[in-house]
Amino acid sequence: MKPVPHATSLRRAPVQRRSAERLTRILDACADLLDEVGYDALSTRAVALRAGVPIGSVYRFFGNKRQMADALAQRNLERFTEHVTERLKDSGEGGWRTAMDAVLDEYLSMKRTAPGFSLVDFGNQIPVGARDAGPNHRVADRLSDLLSGYLDREPDENLRRTFLIAVETADTLVHLAFRVAPEGDAKIIEEAREMLRAYLARVLD
Repeated sequence: MKPVPHATSLRRAPVQRRSAERLTRILDACADLLDEVGYDALSTRAVALRAGVPIGSVYRFFGNKRQMADALAQRNLERFTEHVTERLKDSGEGGWRTAMDAVLDEYLSMKRTAPGFSLVDFGNQIPVGARDAGPNHRVADRLSDLLSGYLDREPDENLRRTFLIAVETADTLVHLAFRVAPEGDAKIIEEAREMLRAYLARVLD
């Protein structure tokens, strides 16, 4: 069974497999429609229709479309964490450079392939153009917990601050790369990678 969003983003967390599968269909439909019509034109009724579920099933989990977008962002973060974890399992002992490449490459992959990601990513794009510090703090905290063992460091305040600065830098430059080119401008992405390497080398080496 696929992981479901954290219970705080739902009115009611699914218990049975059938309910979890219905929630997955709802979030998949939400993501597809975000790409097709945007957030402003998104509606719970359209999501229910696309997911093939009664409108009551949508309201069982979500009070409105904002809660649905928040749950999609949380699912994106869970999937991102899983992908980075799986990639690092196969990477051996590569240190922070391998970890940084895994994090950046998986983020770029989701930007290019995950439905709805261009609008909600990890939660900071709705309303469109809004920038909220909360999601990047959550990503930095998640990476600190995930990578501390891999890097043989304590997930303390210093490491969390280091990852927050790296996440904010990557977020800004990747968004710039995707404004310049639909698949992400390769030169801007490489500049972002070099900037992250230089910063993390100073802090982590």
